[in-house]
Amino acid sequence: MAEKMKLEILTPYNKVVDTEIDEVTATGKLGEFGVLPGHAPFLTSLRIGELSYKNNGASASLALNWGYFEIKDDRIVVLVETAEVSDAIDIERARAALGRAEEALKKLTPEDKQHKIYEAALQRAIIRMQVAGKSARK
Repeated sequence: MAEKMKLEILTPYNKVVDTEIDEVTATGKLGEFGVLPGHAPFLTSLRIGELSYKNNGASASLALNWGYFEIKDDRIVVLVETAEVSDAIDIERARAALGRAEEALKKLTPEDKQHKIYEAALQRAIIRMQVAGKSARK
């Protein structure tokens, strides 16, 4: 059984993370899951949510925006639309996005075409604030 896993988090624009880790948790379509070295291979889709990992006792968190998570042979590849490291998130910008999404949703019904777009924007803002808050507490 391996001691570490290789984690790569990629967006269409860049490689956000490329490191060795001890464990990882992420938010899949069916809920939160965790992976340790020696885990069985699997592929799953991710929803807007948080991914956190630990390496030698130090932890890091990222806000992710939809994608895929694959583990095989202690190598994890995460392909997502966007990934923001906790200490790079602008909390004020996230609060402003949250406010805009809430205001827009007040004016829309679930049948409106824009409703799902603003719902996703609301979820992203909430996750970004949650992840950024973890960085601020360190």
